[in-house]
Amino acid sequence: MSSTTLQRFTESTVRRIDVVLPQPYEAAVRQFEEVVPPADQSRFRRLGTWDAVRELAEINAPHGLMSYWKADVTGLMATSPSGWKCVEYLVGNHVVAQRMFHHDPAAMLHAPMRMVLYADAAGRTHLTLDRPSDLFASYGNPAITQVGEHLDGLVADLLDLLGAPVPEGLRP
Repeated sequence: MSSTTLQRFTESTVRRIDVVLPQPYEAAVRQFEEVVPPADQSRFRRLGTWDAVRELAEINAPHGLMSYWKADVTGLMATSPSGWKCVEYLVGNHVVAQRMFHHDPAAMLHAPMRMVLYADAAGRTHLTLDRPSDLFASYGNPAITQVGEHLDGLVADLLDLLGAPVPEGLRP
């Protein structure tokens, strides 16, 4: 009995978005967490229908995005010689992600999206993430790419809400 192992390597270009926010670090983190609230994961798991999940997602994420995980990188690196203020998030919306998962579960490698807020050496606050449409275009499925473009729009809306400039090409 023989088995064949399928291996696939995909090369893609991903544009990293790095935007300076107008608020000092602590204020930017507070505002980000107000605009991107934590997902009420235990409540989502108790729901019995996908329609109920959709309804709760609209309530939980009034601007389309919610946070599934947060890491206080500053605290984790406190004893290192680095002095950065930094927090990392996994941000998305599983109702939106389902539109990709339906076609290819591997797309969950990039959903939810990773976002980092940090203060640079000059004290400016940055929001950094990889452009969603670039990540999801790498799956070679137009339906998944379209969802990535929708996520680009949600990121552009997030930047608007944070009072930050929206990079050209982020809006559809």
